[in-house]
Amino acid sequence: MFDLREKRAWIFDLDGTLTQPVHDFALIRQKLGIDPSDDILDCIKRQSPERQHWMNVQLDLLERAYASQAAPAEGVLDCLEALAAAGCQMGILTRNTQELALLSLKAIGADTFFEKAHVLGREDSQPKPSPEGIHILLKLWALPNHSGVMVGDFHLDLLSGRAAGVSTVHVDLKDRHWPEDTDIRVKNLPELTSLLTFV
Repeated sequence: MFDLREKRAWIFDLDGTLTQPVHDFALIRQKLGIDPSDDILDCIKRQSPERQHWMNVQLDLLERAYASQAAPAEGVLDCLEALAAAGCQMGILTRNTQELALLSLKAIGADTFFEKAHVLGREDSQPKPSPEGIHILLKLWALPNHSGVMVGDFHLDLLSGRAAGVSTVHVDLKDRHWPEDTDIRVKNLPELTSLLTFV
């Protein structure tokens, strides 16, 4: 296993990784009339412009409610403080909008760790599993791929990291494992922080 302390560019998923999972994706799909097996953002993209507008408005309302309820994941501030103290760059890559991501970060007391330009929502890059957002952040920081880490709780996070050529950390809260796309698997953020004893 490689040493995470050598990594300087840390990119986090937000919902379910830095926050406690509150999104009810089954309810979102039901409200928007999306098949249970379909990707929400992909389905919206396939609609007519009028239907897209309606669906995006409804999705924004639902996600705004979830963002206002955001609660910090166990150990999130300790993890971010360890990385900040080591001088690491930190960013967010989320399939939410940037506005709602910033609202969630403020709700959990983590907004001071992230510059606004380093919080990328679905309007800022192609959504995960695309690697585009990771490439944008690494370019902003002028850091190479091998110094980057993508941290998330879901397969899309890991796929985006794989496609971008960065290391992947799976915060596996629900005992769902994708070993082919995971470099390091931890059960929660305190376990991740235990691997970050910078010297």
